Amino acid sequence: METIILKWKYDYLWWQKEGLMFTASGYGPKIPTTRKVLYKNRWRRVYCSIFSNSGVCFIRNGQEDMYISESNFGEQVR
Repeated sequence: METIILKWKYDYLWWQKEGLMFTASGYGPKIPTTRKVLYKNRWRRVYCSIFSNSGVCFIRNGQEDMYISESNFGEQVR
């Protein structure tokens, strides 16, 4: 499988700027991160599914999830 390199940027949500967490426990199936990636000419939020000290990051592409890792992050856009 070919690795897709994506442009990315930081985009904090209001509660992230306040130092709060999305859930009280910090775990959940769709935790928003501080990053967005440019995929198919659209900025998409990176989410993490975090359970038991292990997480997988993904973006939503319509109804499908596209799983990503640090190797997918290319140039940072400011």
